Amino acid sequence: MTIIEAINKIDSLKPNNYTQEDKIAWLSTLDGIIKTEIIDTHEGAESVVFNGYEADTALDTVLLVPAPYDDVYLKWLEAQIDYTNGETSRYT
Repeated sequence: MTIIEAINKIDSLKPNNYTQEDKIAWLSTLDGIIKTEIIDTHEGAESVVFNGYEADTALDTVLLVPAPYDDVYLKWLEAQIDYTNGETSRYT
């Protein structure tokens, strides 16, 4: 899944008022966690390079988690939207 695919999909599933930059930052946070807490704890971690995503990162950048597990990005974005909206029961 690419950055823009994740953003377009969450926007169609859960309409929201957050900017593309907000969602890119949220995706960057998740991939940072994945890189640090999962990838870096295994052999071969040095072959995976992750420097974060910024507003000017190419939108066709492929995210770290491959299919069929890439729905984690949609669940993460949905949770971030709910959390930021103060909808803690939906967030949890």
